[in-house]
Amino acid sequence: MSPRHILILGGTTEARELAAALTAHPGLRVTTSLAGRVSRPGAVEGDVRIGGFGGVEGLADWLRAEHVDFLVDATHPFAESITANAVRAARATGVPTVVLRRPGWRPGPGDRWHEAASLEEAAALLPRLGHRVLLTTGRLGLAAFAHLTDLHFVVRSVETPEPPMPPHTEVLLARGPFTPDDELDLMRTHAIDVLVTKDSGADATSAKLTAARQLALPVVLVRRPPLPEGVDAAPDVAGVLGRLGLGTGVSAPR
Repeated sequence: MSPRHILILGGTTEARELAAALTAHPGLRVTTSLAGRVSRPGAVEGDVRIGGFGGVEGLADWLRAEHVDFLVDATHPFAESITANAVRAARATGVPTVVLRRPGWRPGPGDRWHEAASLEEAAALLPRLGHRVLLTTGRLGLAAFAHLTDLHFVVRSVETPEPPMPPHTEVLLARGPFTPDDELDLMRTHAIDVLVTKDSGADATSAKLTAARQLALPVVLVRRPPLPEGVDAAPDVAGVLGRLGLGTGVSAPR
């Protein structure tokens, strides 16, 4: 009997944790697919494939050809197009699917948050909030801020950002996690007076919010896109394992 095949669309800490948890179960074949956008991804248990599928039809073809029994989208909360394609391909092929989506951040006492629906909306808020911006929204999308010629940007990214970008931009290439003290030192050293970030929701990247709170800095928080209508979502690895019936005395779905 061939092993039941689970495909994880990965690239996040939760995806790696899920792959490790699933490979510990006998009778499962686990494949993690990485888009290949990061040059040095972390180690992943099980089989790994690199690169896109070629849209909805390409992914659907792969699900059929590789006899995938269950699909888990564990991509970043802002990987909107990947999630949409995954849900459509899974529905087209009848493959059960769940989206592993960590909860978003919530403001606490002392936070000065300004929510934005997009990077463009975030850019529109900045001129009235500060002049020295710490931008931690990733290497893509800087074009939304390119017209802000009177502001100074410190852009922190794991990979080199793609142009166009604001004319007064300083790029810091760094990989977290960072501590609150790290973030306080960064913000003080560069005289940051406003932070722009996406609501990734990860504990490992929340230290910048703690530092901004301690310095009483405004934060522009870009809201994550909504999930496709009707999609099943789990907040953590345990939730996905529950959907698969693992750890509950129930066999994984065929």
